[in-house]
Amino acid sequence: MVLSVKLKKASLVGAFFVSVAWAGLAQAFCPLQADLPQLAVKQVVDGDTLRLVDGRSVRLIGLNAPELGRQGRGDEPFAVQAQRRLQALVAANDGRVGLRPGREGKDRYGRTLAHLYDRQGRNLEAQLLAEGLGFMVAVAPNVALVSCQQAAERQARQQRLGLWRKEQVQAAGQLRSGGFALLGG
Repeated sequence: MVLSVKLKKASLVGAFFVSVAWAGLAQAFCPLQADLPQLAVKQVVDGDTLRLVDGRSVRLIGLNAPELGRQGRGDEPFAVQAQRRLQALVAANDGRVGLRPGREGKDRYGRTLAHLYDRQGRNLEAQLLAEGLGFMVAVAPNVALVSCQQAAERQARQQRLGLWRKEQVQAAGQLRSGGFALLGG
């Protein structure tokens, strides 16, 4: 019994360090942005959106995190984990983020489109992608970090982290609701 508990704890600790190591490698592909002013975060809305103290809503460029349940729908797999991880990344940076706006500065909902960075200049989208907590999406003209983000997602896929733990690809006929899906066929 004691051995079983120790093995379980050891495997969790090992998984954490492997995740940290892979996330660090993903960051190696991303340019650092240490010169950005750090802005105060009021709320992490979900895994790819946050609200700043100045009132702006910010949508992370290049990341589509699973959706939290709304209007009677349940949470998509890993939606809560993505939100909590973004909250942890913001908290580890004393509640502040560096913001680099995209070439297209707003989305159709009026949210600021931006890349986010911690105070060391590490890209938060790449961190979430490397941990398997979102899908990489590229929408022109905001494609400056596509290569970095692709590398981060590729690592999560290869390591079967987060939402890549099981096969995500569906046939078109399997779709039952709106939202993001990976299609094959």
